[in-house]
Amino acid sequence: MGPYGVIADIHGNREALAAVLAALDARGVRRLVCLGDVIGYNADPDECAAMLRSRGVLAIAGNHDLIGLGRLDTRRCSNNARYALQRTRRTLQRETRAWLASLPASLVLEDGAVALVHGGVRDVQQHMVSPALVAHNAALLREDFPGARLCFFGNSHEQKIYEVDGEVTDEMRVQEIAFQEKFAFRGDRTYFVNPGSVDAARKQRHKLAEFAILDAGAGAIEFLRVRYDAASSEVKARVFGYRIGPLTDRLYTFERKVRKAASRLGL
Repeated sequence: MGPYGVIADIHGNREALAAVLAALDARGVRRLVCLGDVIGYNADPDECAAMLRSRGVLAIAGNHDLIGLGRLDTRRCSNNARYALQRTRRTLQRETRAWLASLPASLVLEDGAVALVHGGVRDVQQHMVSPALVAHNAALLREDFPGARLCFFGNSHEQKIYEVDGEVTDEMRVQEIAFQEKFAFRGDRTYFVNPGSVDAARKQRHKLAEFAILDAGAGAIEFLRVRYDAASSEVKARVFGYRIGPLTDRLYTFERKVRKAASRLGL
């Protein structure tokens, strides 16, 4: 069996997705999986969904996909995400909606040895950004996907590897592995891996599209980053109304404060 290209958090960025797909083609990688958030933030949600469908990509639903469909609300979103998703809801084509609605919450590969989730194992909106959160999710992985020793996740937009040693929750030891472009995993450990985000619009350090290649037979993961036309993607997002203005930003912040105050008062 050949390797898998693993992508996540495209967020309607056609330029970044095209660059990633071209890089995978150049490497001869034909089997592709997507960890969700095909839409959100940028101006080409329908085009990105069509690109994935045309290649038969195995995909799961992310929180932005569910919000775009109206299945989740925007309460846990940043102001930027909320504004862009409201725009996306108004413009999504019927075919895109139908495809997104068909996506499962999770998938397994390699006879159950590899699990695919978007956020946490049971919380699509969770950001797994600490060893403590990974340990909690490792326990859930044992229950929901008992054969999985490798769990790919997205949502937090950073290329990461966490190694889990131990079977019982109280005895689990989790450590973040220092970043390396190529990593060989051990058969007696469990790993949580984030391939990074295809969309780099909100990244400050670089404007590179991130992804990974899994060679399950060799027990190896390779992290990659490629350049794309970030300027064109950003111009489109602004021109077509996917970027929040300062007045709306302040209004959203005020509304959030009002909701929190009302919640504290039990209203």
